Amino acid sequence: MTEVRSTRKVLLVVNPRRAQARAALGTVVAALLRAGVDVVVTDRDRDGLAEAGAADLPAELEIVPSDEHAADGADVVVVLGGDGTVLRAAELARHSGAPLFGVNLGHVGFLAEAEPEDLSAVVDAIVNRHWIAEERMTLDIRVLVAGRMIDATWALNDIAIEKTNRGRMIDVLVEVDGRPLSRWNCDGVVSATPTGSTAYAFSAGGPVVWPEVSAMLVVPLSAHALFARPLVVSPHSVVAFELADYSEAVMSADGRRSFDLCGGCRIEVRQHPQPVRFARLTPAPFTDRLVAKFALPVDGWRGRRSEAP
Repeated sequence: MTEVRSTRKVLLVVNPRRAQARAALGTVVAALLRAGVDVVVTDRDRDGLAEAGAADLPAELEIVPSDEHAADGADVVVVLGGDGTVLRAAELARHSGAPLFGVNLGHVGFLAEAEPEDLSAVVDAIVNRHWIAEERMTLDIRVLVAGRMIDATWALNDIAIEKTNRGRMIDVLVEVDGRPLSRWNCDGVVSATPTGSTAYAFSAGGPVVWPEVSAMLVVPLSAHALFARPLVVSPHSVVAFELADYSEAVMSADGRRSFDLCGGCRIEVRQHPQPVRFARLTPAPFTDRLVAKFALPVDGWRGRRSEAP
């Protein structure tokens, strides 16, 4: 859906350790301030930029706490960095519903909309109050012991449950919609969204799922089991992982929030009702993004043949 909004406020999230991101920040801030757009930066990024020796930020910038309310009142969140910076920005933006406008100043940058050479186009889109917004599914994760919830979190990309003892696998019983599916002795298991299908789940042999598909992925890690294939599960399902009493594991959400898991823990994964929104310059096909990011060999493609009359 095309969205035309009167942008009055923009939150900028930057990876202060990257010189290219610091330089891009100066360019974006100057352009937005000239256009009369209010610009916000978190105190965490301000301090990170200062530690990196960056030039002082303009006095016109508003500094806000780096928490889930950082993007409150912002119309869009501009991210200057790689996928890790986008995932950090998602934590800041999700509560407000402001879409993420990612500029890849990292490595692969699968979550970013634009490359460095597109920076002016991103600024123009914001100044001209025009972009395309899309919603991405997120996961709701709950950790239970003896039926009592002891932890909860969410994820845009994935959760990974992994062994902590290098010399010993973990024993995981997999359940879907209240019915046992299989038991895996494994190094761990990943549960991912379509957005996260090109991340950890992909490196573990899982399928690539187009973002507009609603589904949950379950991908075992080095499982010793007769049935240990990646699963694509309904978004309406509840997937549960039960750890054997002797299993020692850790769970991470989007590689950012970690939780120690005890033996006997039960981890439930379901679709979260609150998505994360992304801003796009154009409705480009996901196939093109896949080819570009993975440098896939498509030389010689002649396109669809015209049908005979």
